[in-house]
Amino acid sequence: MNIQDPISDMINRISNNQKIKKKKVIMFYSKFKSSISKILKEEGYIEDYNIINKKNKKKILEIKLKYFKKKSVIHNIKRISKPSLRVYKNKKNLPKIISGFGIAIISTSKGVMTDHKARKYGLGGEIICYVS
Repeated sequence: MNIQDPISDMINRISNNQKIKKKKVIMFYSKFKSSISKILKEEGYIEDYNIINKKNKKKILEIKLKYFKKKSVIHNIKRISKPSLRVYKNKKNLPKIISGFGIAIISTSKGVMTDHKARKYGLGGEIICYVS
């Protein structure tokens, strides 16, 4: 199966698996997905992520979802910039999610980072998704 937008696929897998209380999400690996997973782990939205190498096969990214009092930690995750409609913001117009309680994941010239870090470094970029 050919996936048109792998980041949307990743976000949908995380969202759907949390709704049915799964512990893990498995998908094909990419550096971009790995960097998004790293941010989600640093911000406390997921427990952990692993990159699994299998002989003669593609790498797999495994994300361990996080729950608190039997409720998922990620309440809402929404894809913003899509292949058909890219959304870019400069450093002055970066969004604040739920008055700073959520995060926006942004792809900048210095790599993928949260809106907090992008403001700190004075960078703008493509808004990948909102997480709260």
